[in-house]
Amino acid sequence: MPLLFADPDVAAALDAATTVAAMREALLAAHAGRLVAPPRAAAALGGGRMVLTAGHLTGEWYGFRSYDTFGHPEGEQVVVLHDGRTGAVRAVAVGDELGSRRTGGLGGVAVDALARPDAATLGVVGSGTQAWTQVWAAAAVRPLREVTVHSRSAARREAFAARVRAELGVPARAVDSARAAVRERDVVVLATTAVAPVLDAADLAPGTHVNTVGFKQADRHEFGTDLLDAADLLVTDSPAQAAAYDPLMLATLPAYAGRLGDLGAVLAGEARGRTGADQVSVFCSTGLAGTEVFLLDRLVRVGAAVA
Repeated sequence: MPLLFADPDVAAALDAATTVAAMREALLAAHAGRLVAPPRAAAALGGGRMVLTAGHLTGEWYGFRSYDTFGHPEGEQVVVLHDGRTGAVRAVAVGDELGSRRTGGLGGVAVDALARPDAATLGVVGSGTQAWTQVWAAAAVRPLREVTVHSRSAARREAFAARVRAELGVPARAVDSARAAVRERDVVVLATTAVAPVLDAADLAPGTHVNTVGFKQADRHEFGTDLLDAADLLVTDSPAQAAAYDPLMLATLPAYAGRLGDLGAVLAGEARGRTGADQVSVFCSTGLAGTEVFLLDRLVRVGAAVA
């Protein structure tokens, strides 16, 4: 019988270091052509869509993630892992924890690859699950000295700062504006549901690295083209998925498309990474397809090792 994982199982087994390491391997595998990861597909169902992302680690496994956009209060994602030799279903994960940790892990890889080696302060705009996993993963790759957080809800940003202090052991404080959150920070995370820019690129210090997780399309975006103009280094985890956005992703507009690089190529040493302490780097997260399945495979392996 396939192994079945719910959110508590995922949270108990996948720590930040394991998740970041798995996502680094996934990005390298995709760059090398071993991880086949086509852009997501969607089926309109009237009032919502079913969305599918799939991946195939050649010779080892294949699988998919499915989720819907109906917005039901108990809506859940499903991730399915098949054995690549027999086709048997090896594992199924139900819930949101695996996908959230996957996205955080990709962000952690970006911070590790692109932020200054001495980066120690982080500012985050947003206080939801995606914001949390970004900070959780960043703390695994840099010895954070302080986190500042802003979101529209004073209660939620205070709770977020308290969680950082309690679970990560990092000093954290809530602030009353996005500008206060990001000024003089070594790393900045944008993880909001905003459809208009929450960041003024002029507020960033030289040498800042930025992870963007929220909307980044031409018709709705949590940052503006001023951030892309300020970026000395602009990368994504999947150029193919970035190019498939409809409406277009800001970073694939003609003024920027030629500059948008592949994080996997940076990791492989085949593309330029940070070359100066004052450079501003920006990671546009698309959520490389197949990475949830990659992480589910790692979860199965971690469980087997513990057993």
